[in-house]
Amino acid sequence: MIPVLILALSSGLYGQKSGKKYFITGQVTDVSGTPVSSAVILVDNRKTDVLSNPRGIYKVKVKPDAAVIAVFKIMNGLAEEEINGRTTINFTLSGGTAGQAAGNKEKEADEGVNVGYGNVSQSELTTSVGKIDGQNKKYASYQSIYDMIRGEVPGVQVNGTRITIQGITSINSGTDPLLVVNGIVVTSIDDINPQMVKSIEILKGSAASIYGSRGANGVVMITLVGAEKK
Repeated sequence: MIPVLILALSSGLYGQKSGKKYFITGQVTDVSGTPVSSAVILVDNRKTDVLSNPRGIYKVKVKPDAAVIAVFKIMNGLAEEEINGRTTINFTLSGGTAGQAAGNKEKEADEGVNVGYGNVSQSELTTSVGKIDGQNKKYASYQSIYDMIRGEVPGVQVNGTRITIQGITSINSGTDPLLVVNGIVVTSIDDINPQMVKSIEILKGSAASIYGSRGANGVVMITLVGAEKK
């Protein structure tokens, strides 16, 4: 019986061992069952180019070793599922629905915030976001990027080179936020001169959840002068 068991296991794992990508499909809805369109699909905390269609349907190709798939949309929040070999995974986003923004027409001129995968207005975010325009001449007087953040960015505490976003309560061992410079995750911002900074944005809560678990302690997004707009 042992050879038969081995044969069965080998057959079931063939797709993974072959190294071939495969498709996962499903539907994204809100808590009322309404399809959610234009939701971003992420695989292992990485954004794909796939969005859900007007019926909430998505289809994304993944690697055989992919572990987690997630969907995200501002106003609707984030939902994650372990793949575990499944090819059909549906999502229900439990955040706010688009109807909640109906009364915000008077805020159409609200300042845009770059959450990493596109710009949204601050009125669409369910949590506070701190932002500064680094092009103000007074910022040139700061000696370091940390001094600049401490003195100008709201909602942040800076102790030396340690940054903590206020209001963050994490079960993780640390409280360090994710650092993103020109759209790229970095481990340090020590070498950034304040005069190089075009803008600094602080994301937390649903605004930071686009980065999955990496954004649990919030996100510090820095755009440098001369960086191309994505």
